[in-house]
Amino acid sequence: MRVIKRIAVLTSGGDAPGMNAAIRAVTRCALAQDWDVLGVRRGYAGLVEGEVEPLTGRTVSNIMQRGGTLLGSARCPEFETEDTRRKALYWLQQNRVDALVVIGGNGSQTGALALAEMGVPVVGVASTIDNDLAGSEITIGVDTALNIALEAIDRLKTTASSHQRAFLIEVMGRKCGYLALMAGLAGGAEIVVIPERETTPEEVARQLRAAYERGKKHALAVVAEGAVHNGGKLDAWFREHSAQIGFDLRTTTLGHVQRGGTPTAFDRLLGTRLGAGAVAALMRGEQGVLVGLNEGRVATTPLKEVAGVRKVIDPELFRLASVLAQ
Repeated sequence: MRVIKRIAVLTSGGDAPGMNAAIRAVTRCALAQDWDVLGVRRGYAGLVEGEVEPLTGRTVSNIMQRGGTLLGSARCPEFETEDTRRKALYWLQQNRVDALVVIGGNGSQTGALALAEMGVPVVGVASTIDNDLAGSEITIGVDTALNIALEAIDRLKTTASSHQRAFLIEVMGRKCGYLALMAGLAGGAEIVVIPERETTPEEVARQLRAAYERGKKHALAVVAEGAVHNGGKLDAWFREHSAQIGFDLRTTTLGHVQRGGTPTAFDRLLGTRLGAGAVAALMRGEQGVLVGLNEGRVATTPLKEVAGVRKVIDPELFRLASVLAQ
């Protein structure tokens, strides 16, 4: 088993509430093993440029309640090239880094796998508000983003009922409809539009009209940003077909407001557990794995089984949303 004396940790891709809890747990658990810890600024971009700083127990003090990431993040499309990855490998070797912890989503873990295949001992931590990453039933940031979306839905429902309106509410999630589906279920939406199941504007109009004809004072459609007919396209369609709804219609796009804010207790605990799990995996000699939550337990999955694999949504949940909307 490789002797570890120093590790580095970075956050990559979109920020997610709870990342700071993971950074804190990685740092303090590593320090408890007498390992040095280096924090990499700006994700893979900072790794290539050697933008690092030592992390101590005090450095990561009082950060759990903050959204975003202490270390910052940045997109680095150049990391897809071997030449760029070799620059990162050179920096790791020059600074005697024995292992790397990568906190991030699908793209981040694809980069982690590429480094692992070059011989770098890497452990990933599942973190993305989209919840599209295989290897973890739920990822860091999802619970906070979902609660923010749900609070917005509850507020908009009050306004919609007061003015007898319909609302289209677009939520984030990229090509994964998890946030939209769960927000729709928990928020009592009349219809949910997700990328995994194409829904025509006519079908959305039928469901909103049906709510109007049942005598409802409002109607809600929750739409995933990655759907074929997303919020913008549906809004444009309804501007030309407003008579088909019965209600006056408004569109709200939540956007990046879902990423910010104070992490929920669940995300703080999940970040802590997965961060600690990453250090535990390194202590066991594991590398090239993702640390996630499966069946309520912290577990590891080979990065080869995770990178580039999009999680599948349970179709039964979509059926349930349709039944409950009636």
